[in-house]
Amino acid sequence: MKPCLGALLMAALVGVAAEPASAQKAGGILEMYTPDSPASMSILEETTMFAQGPMMGVFNNLVMFDQHVKQNSLDSIVPDLAMGWSWNEDGTDLTLPLREDVKWHDGKPFTARDVECTWDLLLEKSHDKLRVNPRKSWYRNLERVSATGDYEVTFHLKRPQPAFLTLLASGFSPVYPCHVPARDMRSHPIGTGPFKFVEFKPNEYIKVARNPAYWKPRRPYLDGIEYTIIRDLSTAVLTFVAREVRHDLSEYPPDAAPKGRAEPGAAGDLQGAAGRHQPQPDRQPRQAAFRQPRSAPGDGNELGSQSIHRDPQRRNRRNRRSPAARAGRDLGHAAGSPKNLARL
Repeated sequence: MKPCLGALLMAALVGVAAEPASAQKAGGILEMYTPDSPASMSILEETTMFAQGPMMGVFNNLVMFDQHVKQNSLDSIVPDLAMGWSWNEDGTDLTLPLREDVKWHDGKPFTARDVECTWDLLLEKSHDKLRVNPRKSWYRNLERVSATGDYEVTFHLKRPQPAFLTLLASGFSPVYPCHVPARDMRSHPIGTGPFKFVEFKPNEYIKVARNPAYWKPRRPYLDGIEYTIIRDLSTAVLTFVAREVRHDLSEYPPDAAPKGRAEPGAAGDLQGAAGRHQPQPDRQPRQAAFRQPRSAPGDGNELGSQSIHRDPQRRNRRNRRSPAARAGRDLGHAAGSPKNLARL
């Protein structure tokens, strides 16, 4: 997915927009489309956006990148489940105090033990195991995670790693509940996020619904999001034209963008989306600019590409005269002779 579609997804998931909160209108089901069916709903075990995108709203991170800042960096990281962070003098211990008012979707309280269990899974130190662990290499420098009380955790590194915080802010670093087996998280994930998982029907759809007990007041604005799985690009465009799904057309190449006018109230202006891709100018002037002029006899340019290709005999003579050709021919005669081949 391209950046504009990702931004639309994030704004829908967390209910954040550039406008003031008073301008947001609550309610409604956002109908999106996703181009592939993920193997499971477990973000920790998946490697693509097809699971991460729909499930990001089901979970929270300890920290996250500020969604109002266009480019991710260390300076754009803000607290999420953590209330802040601090490093020790050696830069090897990262301590994060946690929020105390967060509950999992099944009603159980979120504690530091959940953070410890999550990274024990990733470090493969727990009795429970992930089926696949694609981000194990991210934490090669992480020695262990310890809980200091119920609402504080410390990440102990083997050596200083200032950018370690960016790994925790990634969309692939949600916190999992300690009381739910990793096996169950593949089919029915439990999180702390603004949306609750409803249903996943492979090759058909993914549905999430508003979490009424979300710990961020008055969020999310949407009642739910439904992701229709459409593998064929043409079908995805037609469903948009029919107003069956809402998505941004800027991810399509120029020849795939539909030509037409959206009805008032549709999710986007089809003419505007298609108009962003300007038609290519006439190619003849560009080809003329790069075309090799034909060489005239005696003008000192007989070795230009046009004259060489128009005189195969001259090209063959040049190849025969070249040292590389002679070396290759001599090597071929020596190595390829019946006597030498018999020794192989």
